[in-house]
Amino acid sequence: MVTDYGQKKLREVVYVELPTIGQRVEEGEAIATLESVKASAEVYTPASGKVIEVNSKLVDSPELVNDDPYGDGWIAKIELEEEREFEDLMEPDEYRKYLEDLEERG
Repeated sequence: MVTDYGQKKLREVVYVELPTIGQRVEEGEAIATLESVKASAEVYTPASGKVIEVNSKLVDSPELVNDDPYGDGWIAKIELEEEREFEDLMEPDEYRKYLEDLEERG
């Protein structure tokens, strides 16, 4: 998943390179690439596991990443291997605070 903050920074996403179903991924590994009219960016997985589903709608409609990053713009579903990695993820309020701190630092 790309956050709303991330998709706004990229602007108009025009291409998405998806991971492969069955692919094993490590925490922090790049699993997808987004290309926009502005730049190209990799999407990193927050946890280790196996890719069990990808959003093939993004092949023909990459703009879904911008239009609905928390809904129809999802990238992949990963079956987690290490539950402790899940515990390290930020809650939405924690993430908002993190972004506010980033913006303040400039």
